[in-house]
Amino acid sequence: MCGSIGLDRIRNEVIREKVEVAPIEQKLRETRLRWFGHVKRRGMNAPVRMYEAINLIYYRRGRGRPKMSWNEVIRRYLKYVGLTEDMAQDRKLWQARIGNGCA
Repeated sequence: MCGSIGLDRIRNEVIREKVEVAPIEQKLRETRLRWFGHVKRRGMNAPVRMYEAINLIYYRRGRGRPKMSWNEVIRRYLKYVGLTEDMAQDRKLWQARIGNGCA
């Protein structure tokens, strides 16, 4: 795509800059926040909002460090980007803030 092969031993970061591709972390953040905005704009009786009411008191995970829940990941992204949950109701603002270059 950019004229180099693996034997050239060029770092991935250099190739990404040359091709102007966004970092994977940014694209993941963008996609997850887009989905979060979609979910928050739905009504409370929508099937997609039922995840908030699920109570997992009796669920037990195995040993080791617990995995982060979706809510924890979203809260971290919101803090990183500087958004709040209620901003998701304004679709134009939300899309502008989570779009390209939101970091």
